[in-house]
Amino acid sequence: QVQLVESGGGLVQAGGSLRLSCAASGHTFSTYAMGWFRQAPGKEREFVATISRTGSITYYKDSVKGRFTISRDNAKNTVSLQMNSLRPEDTAVYYCVASRYGTTQSMITQNDYWGQGTQVTVKS
Repeated sequence: QVQLVESGGGLVQAGGSLRLSCAASGHTFSTYAMGWFRQAPGKEREFVATISRTGSITYYKDSVKGRFTISRDNAKNTVSLQMNSLRPEDTAVYYCVASRYGTTQSMITQNDYWGQGTQVTVKS
């Protein structure tokens, strides 16, 4: 069983920054591609960013490119999402995801494990 626990969400003013972290346990972390999704009120869950097993490949939703950075530390079993220049439209519950055999792009539509989510609210 894989457990993913997110942290770092909160309330921030537009233009501000937040750093989300996801602690993974119950599996060999380096064998999983990881990523972040989000779900805003009344909207479907959407892909935000993914990262390959070694961290050498990353993939981003167009609207977050240049503002968000995904990274991982395989020694600490963590994946992070640095979010800068936040906008009100970034308000959502953010979920950490893991995929055993997926790629940074296939994870857009399919993942094996999900965390419980952390709320990010950006005030205008």
